[in-house]
Amino acid sequence: MKTLKKRRRIQVIVLAAVALALSTALIGYAMRDGINFFRSPSQVIAEPPQPTEVFRIGGLVEEGSIVRGQGETVRFVVTDGGESVQVAFTGVLPDLFSENQGMIGTGSYVNGVFEATEILSKHDETYMPKEVMDALKEQGVYKGDEQS
Repeated sequence: MKTLKKRRRIQVIVLAAVALALSTALIGYAMRDGINFFRSPSQVIAEPPQPTEVFRIGGLVEEGSIVRGQGETVRFVVTDGGESVQVAFTGVLPDLFSENQGMIGTGSYVNGVFEATEILSKHDETYMPKEVMDALKEQGVYKGDEQS
């Protein structure tokens, strides 16, 4: 009787260990492309992603670049000071979206245009995502206070 209980416990422990290893492998596989929070326009131009790859791009909306098309389509240029990428977005932009402001967009890069499915913008006068600020500082174009 005791050997049956021991065998059952060992089976449960082995099954739990296999399930834990499998779930860890699946989580790692799912996150392989999502570790990087966003790419700057310079990174997108240097290494263009596949048209099927969904990623985030971040930077500043270039002044004078917002063009509202027919319907809900809006086109604008996002820059990090070094390179610029055309962005097309169909939908309603956030209320605080404007020129010379930080933004992060989710979408894919197709034929030289970033086709965004989601646009996030800053939420007050002093906020800019840390990753965008760091990328702009690297390019030497960040014009805010130097405090983090």
